[in-house]
Amino acid sequence: MNIQDIQFDEKGLVPAIVQDARSKAVLTLAYMNEESLKKTLEIGETVFFSRSRQELWHKGETSGNTQKVKEIRYDCDQDALLVQVIPSGPACHKGDYSCFSEALTETQSEVKDDRYRILDQLQEVLAQRKTEMPEGSYTATLFQEGVDRIAKKIGEEAGEVIIAAKNDDPEEMALESADLLFHLLLLLTDRNVPLDDVLAVLEKRHG
Repeated sequence: MNIQDIQFDEKGLVPAIVQDARSKAVLTLAYMNEESLKKTLEIGETVFFSRSRQELWHKGETSGNTQKVKEIRYDCDQDALLVQVIPSGPACHKGDYSCFSEALTETQSEVKDDRYRILDQLQEVLAQRKTEMPEGSYTATLFQEGVDRIAKKIGEEAGEVIIAAKNDDPEEMALESADLLFHLLLLLTDRNVPLDDVLAVLEKRHG
């Protein structure tokens, strides 16, 4: 990307949509000027321009809730940025995983065009749990205990799947496979590996 390609507005700003690179959830909408964009590219963490304070704002500099930049894209008109990040804490000043936590419209439960939508939803929930670490959460506890504990759980669940298969019990195998997939997604989230990366490997192999 060439900064000279970006079309900043009359105030020297460009909107930056910040997205979790793992779950693909939109975390926040902020603004960058040329200086903050250069700084973001330089340090590998998001730096915005505060319109209210009229100064640069390094996300997480005081709170520790930084956002490690994985990729920056710009749109077809070159006047908006999509910044994919790995957050180390909540994006919202209220302490929420995302600034977009409130819904204006009701979710249509009957919309099931994507049969694997649950995987996207689960990725978002896991990313949110890792970010917010709510007390009493099973997944948050596993994140706190670390990769060895999560890996052990995957080994345990894989064993349960094998037992279910040997028992020739389809219902049990479905239940245990769901547990295995859940903990695998949890490990991917813990290691900051998007499921998209895994799917890309499968597509490449299939091709």
